[in-house]
Amino acid sequence: MWFNGILRRFVCRVPDVIPVNWPFSPKNVPFFYGWIVWLFSTLGFLFSIPGQTMGMAVFTDAFIDVLGLSRTQLSMAYLFGTMGSAFFLTRAGRWYDRFGGRLMISISSLALGLMVFYISIADWLSAGLVQWFPMTIAGVSIMPFLLIFAGYFGVRFFGQGVLTSCSRNVLMMWFVKRRGLVSGLRGICVSIGFSLAPVGLAWLMIEFGWRGALWLLALLVGVGFSLLSLVFVRDNPQSCGLLADGETGLDASTASLSVPSKTLQQARRTPVFWIASLSLAIHAMFGTALTFHVVSIFAEAGRGRDDAFGYFLPAAVFSTTTNLVASWLVDSYRLKPFMVVMLFAFMLGAVGLLNLSHNWGFWLLAIGFGAGGGLWGVVSNLSFIRFFGPLHLGEISGLNTSVTVFASAVGPAAFSLGLDAFGNYDAAIQICLVMLVCLTLATILIRQDEQSPLAPQPG
Repeated sequence: MWFNGILRRFVCRVPDVIPVNWPFSPKNVPFFYGWIVWLFSTLGFLFSIPGQTMGMAVFTDAFIDVLGLSRTQLSMAYLFGTMGSAFFLTRAGRWYDRFGGRLMISISSLALGLMVFYISIADWLSAGLVQWFPMTIAGVSIMPFLLIFAGYFGVRFFGQGVLTSCSRNVLMMWFVKRRGLVSGLRGICVSIGFSLAPVGLAWLMIEFGWRGALWLLALLVGVGFSLLSLVFVRDNPQSCGLLADGETGLDASTASLSVPSKTLQQARRTPVFWIASLSLAIHAMFGTALTFHVVSIFAEAGRGRDDAFGYFLPAAVFSTTTNLVASWLVDSYRLKPFMVVMLFAFMLGAVGLLNLSHNWGFWLLAIGFGAGGGLWGVVSNLSFIRFFGPLHLGEISGLNTSVTVFASAVGPAAFSLGLDAFGNYDAAIQICLVMLVCLTLATILIRQDEQSPLAPQPG
C-alpha cells in the first residue's frame, strides 16, 4: 500500500517530466515504431532471466555454500518466495494500466537489478544481522533463510512477474492485425535466449565468480536496460500520433476507444477467464514439475540422465514449429480451437509420461508437451486482450500471472508429495491428466466471445 502511494505520487508528474516525444518523436523514425517496441518487448523477457527459475538455479550450489543452508531449505525459500510474489501480481497489473508500459518496464528492471544485487550480498548481511537478531530454531539461525527468501520474493516478483507481464502487454498495443505473428516471433527469440541462458550464466560464474556474475547482471538489468527502456519504449501508437500495425491515411489523434473492454471484476466473473487462466496454469504446474524432477522421473521409467536431458531438444523443435505455424494462423481465426488443441496436446504428453518406459511414450511426451508448449505461448499472449479488451489488460493479465506463478510453485512440491505417498509419480500425473480432460471439455462446451482479431486498435 505504501509503495503504491509513493509510486502514484511520483508517476503522476512523469508525463510533464518525460513527454512522449522525449528524447525523440517516434513519428520521425523511418519505419513503423512498433518494431522498436517489439525489440524491447523481447529484451524485456530476456532481461527477466535473473528472476526466472533457470536464472537462479545456476547459483544454487553457491548459495548453499555461503549461506549454510541445505538444498531442501534453499528450495523451500524459493518455493515460499515464488508463492508469496504471486499474491501481489494483480496489483502490479493495476500499476501497468495506470502508469503504462514505458515507466513500468523501466521501474521493474531497476527493482530487479537491485534485488539481484541484494541477493549477491545476502551472506554478508546474514553474518552481520545474526549478531543483532540471533533468531534460531532447534539451535540453527534462521536469518540466512529469511534473507534469501526475501531475495527470491523480489526477483520472482519483479522478474518473472512484473517485467515479463509488462513486456508482453506493451507489444499488444502496437499490433492488431499481426498480434499473433509478432508474438510468435518474439516467442522464438525468447525460447532461444532462455535455452542458452544457463550456459551463459555458467560462463559468467567461471569468469567473474558467482558474486561478480550477479553484480554484472544487476548492472545490465538495473541500469542498462532500465535506462534504455525509458528512452525507447512507448505505451501505445496513438499517444505518438501513429496507428497500430503502421497503418496510414487516418488521423491517429482521433482514434477512439471503440474496442469494448471489461474490468477485472467483470472478467473474473466470467467462466472464460478461469478456463483460460487454469489452462495456462496447469501447464505451468505440470511442466515445472516435469522439469524439476526430470532425472528422477526418467530414472523411475528405467531411463538415464542422457535420456532425461535429451528429451528437451525434440520437445523444443516441436514447440518452435508449432508456435510458428499457430502464430501465423491465429491472426485470422478465433482462439478457441487453439486452446482445445493445446489441452489435447498436453493430454497426449501426460499419456506419454505414464508410458515413459516405452519409446513411443518418450516421443508422445516430446510431441505432446512440445506442441502444447508452442500453443501455450500463443494462447497466453492473446487470450486476455482478445476476450476482455485492452483498457484493463494489465490488471486482468496480472491476476492470470498470479495464478500461473502460484501453480508453477506448487507443481514440484505436489509431485514430491505424490512420490512420498505412493512411491512413484503416477498418481500426480494421473491427477493432472484428469484436470486436463475436465478443462478440455469445459473449453469445448462453454461459449467464448471475443473481439475480432482485426478490430481497430484503441487509443
